[in-house]
Amino acid sequence: MSVLHSKTLSILAMTIAGLAFTGCTTTLPKDDASAAQQKAEINTGTSAALDRLYQAAPESRELVANAKGVLVFPKVLSASFVVGGEHGNGVLRTNGNNDGYYSLSGGSIGFQAGVQSKAVVMLFMTQEALDNFRASNGWTAGVDATVAVANIGANGSIGTNTAGEEVIGFVMTNAGLVAGVSLEGSKIQKISEAPSK
Repeated sequence: MSVLHSKTLSILAMTIAGLAFTGCTTTLPKDDASAAQQKAEINTGTSAALDRLYQAAPESRELVANAKGVLVFPKVLSASFVVGGEHGNGVLRTNGNNDGYYSLSGGSIGFQAGVQSKAVVMLFMTQEALDNFRASNGWTAGVDATVAVANIGANGSIGTNTAGEEVIGFVMTNAGLVAGVSLEGSKIQKISEAPSK
């Protein structure tokens, strides 16, 4: 394969990835009804994602209860063809209440193709970690804080790799919890209102 052909494929892949996420912006909705509807969808999806987490890893319920803040992205879409990206919208919950809406975006490079959906849950275990997240003007996992993705045993038990960590992450697909993944490089931005789809 020539260098020119390889460069052309790379440019094409970046264009496809860009088009896949053109509709995934964080612009505000045009009316209050759509904003309320989108907030309701995020909230419903968040509750469902947490229920799935508790079923897959029962010990996670105690971690969530002890967290100072719980950030849930119930539907993160990943599209990739050599160069890919991902985007999703979620909500931060503190003391059981919704405390702001956020967008998650990231990129990846690899030789997989297709569109996948996953849920991402991040637990801020200390007040300092939560305060730093809320005070940031854009927060990046692995740069602003390390996110320890929990290892889940065959019986649903949570591995000791998360003990004492300030931020703990879980990644789930329809098949269940995903092991061996990293959230590093995921960029999270607060949105003033519920985001458009």
